[in-house]
Amino acid sequence: MTMMYCVKCREKREAENAEKVTMKNGRPAMKGKCPVCGTGMYKIGASE
Repeated sequence: MTMMYCVKCREKREAENAEKVTMKNGRPAMKGKCPVCGTGMYKIGASE
């Protein structure tokens, strides 16, 4: 699990179903959902 910042809850949380993605500009990122509110979360530049 990866720690990401949820802008809706305003807290760092471990993301559900975190997966590695590549953004349009070619930079790596992690994408997941907040387990509390369900908001999509991103961590740009993550190589975990």
